Amino acid sequence: MRRIVILGSTGSIGEQALDVVRKNPSKFQVVGLAAGTSRDRVQQQADEFNVEHLAFGAEAAAQLVQDVPADVVLNGITGSIGLGPTVAALRAGRTLALANKESLIVGGDLVTGLAKPDQIVPVDSEHSAIAQALRSGAASEVRRLVVTASGGPFRGRSRAELAAVTPEQALAHPTWNMGRVVTTNSATLVNKGLEVIEAHLLFGVSYSDIDVVVHPQSIVHSMVEFHDGSTILQASPPDMRLPIALGLSWPNRLHGIGTPLDWRQATEWTFEPLDEEAFPAVALAKEVGRARLTYPAVYNAANEEAVDAFHDGRIGFLDIVDAVHEVLDAHQAPADLTLESLAEAERWARERAQLLIAAR
Repeated sequence: MRRIVILGSTGSIGEQALDVVRKNPSKFQVVGLAAGTSRDRVQQQADEFNVEHLAFGAEAAAQLVQDVPADVVLNGITGSIGLGPTVAALRAGRTLALANKESLIVGGDLVTGLAKPDQIVPVDSEHSAIAQALRSGAASEVRRLVVTASGGPFRGRSRAELAAVTPEQALAHPTWNMGRVVTTNSATLVNKGLEVIEAHLLFGVSYSDIDVVVHPQSIVHSMVEFHDGSTILQASPPDMRLPIALGLSWPNRLHGIGTPLDWRQATEWTFEPLDEEAFPAVALAKEVGRARLTYPAVYNAANEEAVDAFHDGRIGFLDIVDAVHEVLDAHQAPADLTLESLAEAERWARERAQLLIAAR
């Protein structure tokens, strides 16, 4: 039986993780729960799963991870505040089931340098798919990774057509039910840019060998192309419980987590190239990833400020990525990557973004 700590237990990832545990009581024991402010819901979860150790806030979550004996820590916190708990989990020697992509992207070499082989298990559906497909061959046999994107609610629109879209339209994702920031990031494809950086850090594949392809059906979650011409893909209906379950039980699979595809029904999968003029966030993310150091932290922090400004009606949709680009152009990275330099870069990026947004 694996002892599990769930960070972000009241969010979408956390609730679905508890559903996986609920259906597999002989496989997992929840020993710790952490969330932001939803104390009543956390207490309900604790009562159901007989959990004694609770934490509220990122700092308390990091302390919980260090103090409570556990086999797996699921980091389902949203945003770069998840970096501290990620670092704590790695230092404590826990297996880290990582749904909080921002902590890896922002922490970069700092995080990967702490991780032992196979200590980080990806929970994002795209990276879980890649991890599964990579079991089909050796790392030296990989030619490229292909990360799929749904295209969000604005797939097929030109840059000019995106100028007047509203926050309500940006939140109307055709496939996934996510929070405000992640859903907006899916609409701008900033989320896919972050996932490209994450793929590089997780799997060590160069940015020139990581492609993004638009797949509106969200059935193929990503692909690995090998040097012999074979492409191995992972396909399943869009249900986050499957990658969450794999994150908790890796490398073992659990019974009856998701509903398999019905191959008796006629179906159609389509794949389209990414329109980088309308959605420049992915190309920008590759530049940021190559620059390393604090640039990914600035990309993420400036974007969070711009997303808030968009939803507050202070800037337009296209201004989100444009503002991020301007902040990055003004950034000068320090020589060394430390927790302190990351915190300072994020603080600077938020202030710079706020100034640029106010000027607009």
